[in-house]
Amino acid sequence: MIARGILIWLVIIMAEILHGIIRARFLVPRVGDWRARQIGVFTGSVIIFVISLLSVHWLHASSASQLLFVGLLWAALTSGFEFLFGRYVARYSWERILSDFNLFRGGLMPLGLAAMGLCPLVAGLLLGVI
Repeated sequence: MIARGILIWLVIIMAEILHGIIRARFLVPRVGDWRARQIGVFTGSVIIFVISLLSVHWLHASSASQLLFVGLLWAALTSGFEFLFGRYVARYSWERILSDFNLFRGGLMPLGLAAMGLCPLVAGLLLGVI
C-alpha cells in the first residue's frame, strides 16, 4: 500500500507541476504572483481530490487509518518537495518559500496540505472503500 501511495503521489506531483506552469502562464499576469499562489492552493486541492477519487481503489487500503496514513505521507512528501524544489531548482529564497506556509500573512499552503492529508480518506468514504 505504501509503494502504491508513493506512485500516486508521483502522479500528484506531476499534475501539480503542470498546474504550476499553467498558473504562471495564465493566472499570474492577471492577478499577480501572490494571489495566484493563493488561488492555486484551492485549484490544486481539487486536482488532488480528483486523483484521490480515481486511485483510492487501487491503493487497496482496508481501513480509515490506512487512508489517513497515505494522505499524511503525501502531505509530508509534498512539504519536502516544496522546500527542496523551491530552493534548489526554482532558486527561491527561504523567505519566499516560507511565505506560502505563513497563515498569519495569507500563506495558504498549510490548508492545502491539510486537505491533501484528508483526500484519500474522504475519497475512500465517498466511494465506500472502507
